[in-house]
Amino acid sequence: MENFPNLELDTMWLLLGAALVYFMQAGFAMVETGMTRAKNAGNIVMKNMMDFACGTPAYWIIGYGIMYGASNTISGGIDLFSAKLASQSMFGNVPTWAHLAFNTMFCATAATIVSGAMAERTKFKTYVIYSIVISALIYPIEGHWIWGGGWLSKLTILGWTGFRDYAGSTAVHMTGGICALVGAAILGPRIGKYDKKGKPVAIPGHSITLACLGTFILWFGWFGFNPASSYGLSSVAQALDVSNVFMTTNLAAACATVTTMCVTWVRYGKPDVSMTMNGSLAGLVAITAGCSAVDPWAAAIIGVVAGTLVVFSVEFFDKIAKVDDPAGAVSVHCVNGAWGTLAVGLFARDGGLFTTGQWGSFLVQLVGVASVAAFVAVAIWIVFKIEDKTMGLRVSAAEEIGGLDLPEHGLVSGYADFMPQYTPAVLEQAREAGVDIPVSQAVPVTTVTNGTGANAKFSKVVIITRQNKFDQLKAAMNTIGITGMTVINVMGCGMQKGASEYYRGSPVDINLLPKIKVEIVVSKVPVRTVIEAAKKALYTGHIG
Repeated sequence: MENFPNLELDTMWLLLGAALVYFMQAGFAMVETGMTRAKNAGNIVMKNMMDFACGTPAYWIIGYGIMYGASNTISGGIDLFSAKLASQSMFGNVPTWAHLAFNTMFCATAATIVSGAMAERTKFKTYVIYSIVISALIYPIEGHWIWGGGWLSKLTILGWTGFRDYAGSTAVHMTGGICALVGAAILGPRIGKYDKKGKPVAIPGHSITLACLGTFILWFGWFGFNPASSYGLSSVAQALDVSNVFMTTNLAAACATVTTMCVTWVRYGKPDVSMTMNGSLAGLVAITAGCSAVDPWAAAIIGVVAGTLVVFSVEFFDKIAKVDDPAGAVSVHCVNGAWGTLAVGLFARDGGLFTTGQWGSFLVQLVGVASVAAFVAVAIWIVFKIEDKTMGLRVSAAEEIGGLDLPEHGLVSGYADFMPQYTPAVLEQAREAGVDIPVSQAVPVTTVTNGTGANAKFSKVVIITRQNKFDQLKAAMNTIGITGMTVINVMGCGMQKGASEYYRGSPVDINLLPKIKVEIVVSKVPVRTVIEAAKKALYTGHIG
């Protein structure tokens, strides 16, 4: 095609970006799985797989035409199987199918965000249905307003024309976040999330490692999400733009991460790991709208604000609004998607309020955020209410407490040898809901009645400690001459109120945790010597 001399390079750049954005699905799956309990691991990854798999044909059949058709400023119109658009062969400077493939990945991202906030209590079939509706209707309509030539792209206020959202802080992330907020509010909190006084109870995720891996994958994928939104890399102007986008994206994420770490360190006494990972994602979401329009100094400020905002947002929804969001999806995507979009009107090189003193761009951004939020909230509320009345959104109490892997997918466990953990709040609410959980399963109890007589030559010392303390204990025992011991993996709890721990700002309730039980039989070595050596090796400063 002589009219497209750089077609190969631009197409390759766009498809490479599409592949990176697709890989972000794995990141979302790992973050959500790690921040929820192991009994739901299979259900979480299945949802993340199916929202993409179901959303892809839905977007192809109807969504793409609605988003990029040219019928009117509200909707692009019906173009079944994208036939009319595909007949044009080219969309701008790239093939139509490449353009469709890239935008399919963005559509899937908006849909998958919802899973994290509604995790551990949503029926799988209802999840699949509303994911299809988001991909086929809700996302394409508001996307048409912004990117498809709709009314927001032409909106003029005080001399400034056009809503700016380079890669989707509003179009993708806030849209998904609004859906997540409405869904989580309608569903209600997980069993055991709040005590009878309404105070939030921490429900820690089962694998901080998986959540961290997911964060790294998402950060990596964002280098396709934002830079490839240039739709080309064949000119000097595009090279300069993409370089700036890459720089601002990474810088905002890094500044947000450091800020969240510092804020949680001050507020909770220790840097919160899961919240800090939310901070990374908040920075990435916030810079997505303005990554091309702002300079690095502004990206750093946007990241710092996002890193602070995510902490207080999580606390607000958890403690005040009583919206149970296991993965922090609402705070990361909804709140910071809105913040990042408004920040374009504040810090953009052209038309920014703080850079040029002009109000027009900021007001256009404000109208855009408000209108998209209102449309998405109303639309998804209708979808959720219809589902709730016809088939039910939420699983039964028995299914929720036992975990969704088995009743929803026939999966006994996502992990081998998994032992379910139940907090006292879960046990109490389970009884109120008529679900029977044997106390013997929740709190293992062993009664020892035999003692050592006055003439006993052997004594057994039993030590229960954290797994990560075993090497220190073993070294201490070797020092005093103990060379033999029996080690057993057990579950237990011993946390007292005097040693409060926090998870995402909420106090951690008593919970069954992995421990090791060490049995040592001594004769020549005095029992007191063993006890003192163990105390010295295992002391943590915490009661329990």
